[in-house]
Amino acid sequence: MGLAFRDTRTGRTVNLGSTGAPVTMYVCGPTVYAPAHVGHGRTYLYFDLVRRYFAETGVPVLHLMNITDVEDKVDQRARELRTSPVRLARREELRFFTDLDSLGVLRPTYAPRASDFVGEMVRYARRLEKTGRVHRLGDSWFYRPPASTLNRNFAVAKELGRHQVREAPGAPVSPLDLREFLVWRRQTPPRPSWMSPWGPGVPGWHLECYAMAAHYLGIPVGLQGGGQDLIFPHHYAQNEIAFALAHRPFARGFLHTGFVLSNGSKMSKSVGNLVGLGPAIRRWGASALRWYLLGTPRHRPLNWDERDVRRAKESFGRVRAAFSGSLRLGTGGVVRAREVVALARDVERAIGRGLGAERAFGRMAEFAERIERSGRGCIVAGDRQKAGWAYRRVEALTGLDLIGPEPPGFP
Repeated sequence: MGLAFRDTRTGRTVNLGSTGAPVTMYVCGPTVYAPAHVGHGRTYLYFDLVRRYFAETGVPVLHLMNITDVEDKVDQRARELRTSPVRLARREELRFFTDLDSLGVLRPTYAPRASDFVGEMVRYARRLEKTGRVHRLGDSWFYRPPASTLNRNFAVAKELGRHQVREAPGAPVSPLDLREFLVWRRQTPPRPSWMSPWGPGVPGWHLECYAMAAHYLGIPVGLQGGGQDLIFPHHYAQNEIAFALAHRPFARGFLHTGFVLSNGSKMSKSVGNLVGLGPAIRRWGASALRWYLLGTPRHRPLNWDERDVRRAKESFGRVRAAFSGSLRLGTGGVVRAREVVALARDVERAIGRGLGAERAFGRMAEFAERIERSGRGCIVAGDRQKAGWAYRRVEALTGLDLIGPEPPGFP
């Protein structure tokens, strides 16, 4: 079977995990300078579905997610709060995982910090330098990708250069080639700084993920994922590093999620138009929020609207009431276990085809409506245990709390 999805880089369908061999997955993690918002939550929920799908289909997964604690935003925010970058980063890292735990997102296999990998980033930067394609511009060193990789990387139009993220306030973006990216920038204490052949400073952001992936998973990884904003320049640059050092793309397949918008604009910490993930979980509940954030196709943007969240909460509540209620003890039940087993199979199929959570949820809502219409929505007495197991499988695939810890009448 495997998980089939459209590869963002090539446009072709990738079938991941079809051989049953372990799947390696790299999902770009947070820059820990401020709390996560619901846009982050949506992205991590989709890759949680990947984890859950493979767990239920018997495919082992090695899941790596980096923690970016070496970054100018961390340094700047720490100065504003009159604290140290390390103290701020550790606090926000804890808050991030607390929020994801509350949302029911499975923990990654590995969650290394950038600060522990600077030495390896320097090593890979030196290897890039040996290609002869690293040049100095002021106090920064840039890698210039060769023209030969233009047709092998993401198809990025030149006009996207205006969206290019500067590596740091004041750090120049080389005007020679929009595909160039930072390898090293000189920087001295009290700002975070490490020694290197180019003097004290900090590595370019894109080296971080390459160094971690090479260390824990090997290049290429099976799947790399993140929000659509990471395609350029971040995942583009990671591919260029892999082309230069490993002579292949960074990943066999790339999967990206659509933004969560606020009043039509991308939700962003730096813009300040965000809805905090932790407060949203506490207000709406983890399962209702999951139902809302996953209820729009993965590649499409989702415009945050509290009226829609409220409707999603009501819709999920009806599904949960129907599913848990069907397991009550009673006579004259008409719902057979085979129907619930078929539901679980359909949910698995929907997720396996491009992470179609919205299709899975639609099928669940239809089944709940069928239970309600029956007027006698209990599971046939002898089928309750098998039906309960099938409901549990739907829970495991989706991360939703559908029947509670001990449904009434369930053996």
